[in-house]
Amino acid sequence: MKISVITAVFNNAATIRDALESTLSQRYPDVELVVVDGGSTDGTQKIIKSYRDRIATYVSEPDRGIYDALNKGLHLATGDVVGFLHSDDVFADADALSRIARALEDSTADACYGDLNYVRKEPPHAVVRAWSAGEFIARKLALGWMPPHPTLYVRRAVYERLGGFDTRYRIAADYDWMLRLLTQSAQVRYVPHVQVLMRVGGASNRSLNNIVRKSREDWQALRSNGFGVFAAAYALAGKNIGKLPQFLFASRGARARNS
Repeated sequence: MKISVITAVFNNAATIRDALESTLSQRYPDVELVVVDGGSTDGTQKIIKSYRDRIATYVSEPDRGIYDALNKGLHLATGDVVGFLHSDDVFADADALSRIARALEDSTADACYGDLNYVRKEPPHAVVRAWSAGEFIARKLALGWMPPHPTLYVRRAVYERLGGFDTRYRIAADYDWMLRLLTQSAQVRYVPHVQVLMRVGGASNRSLNNIVRKSREDWQALRSNGFGVFAAAYALAGKNIGKLPQFLFASRGARARNS
């Protein structure tokens, strides 16, 4: 089973090396690394080119935003299974992709996902939010539940069937795509392990305007995927309220490590 990891980047010289090293350090033997650069001018391209002999596919050209770049990666990927590692993120350890492979090789599932920790940008990257996804049950969607998208790995045939990301969304195309996946009777498996470490400061939370836009796009995604007005409102409220325990779990974990 070949696993394609797509990394999209634009002007992120500060962390792109960490992301590339994280994928290239995976113990799983059959990994295809696809890098899509949006035409960076800050030194990002120089760093990427220093890994060129270890990157399966690399393209650098202007794009129309992150989801356009990810769609380009989907077209370039040739693996049986496809996932994304953003340029600010790293795998939690060197066996993350091995766990993905085991989960999908041992089942007929369309996709699998795991847990994610949000960490501070500065070393030692303390955990500020611990996202323990839990098993997928269809009724959870009505409560705003979603798996952490950076941990989601999907058979390429599913992308071919459902299509890529809807670029009309600027922030919530991943949420829209996961709703598309999970409302169409997809079989998914949960990997009960922290798979990805994500540095805080993503696009959806950078400003009040982005937070408002994210909520508006989440609403649109819910409505376009068959949720009625009241169901969409309930799910959106649950989606936001559901984040609060993640901060509590991270705080408890930090106290336990320091005790």
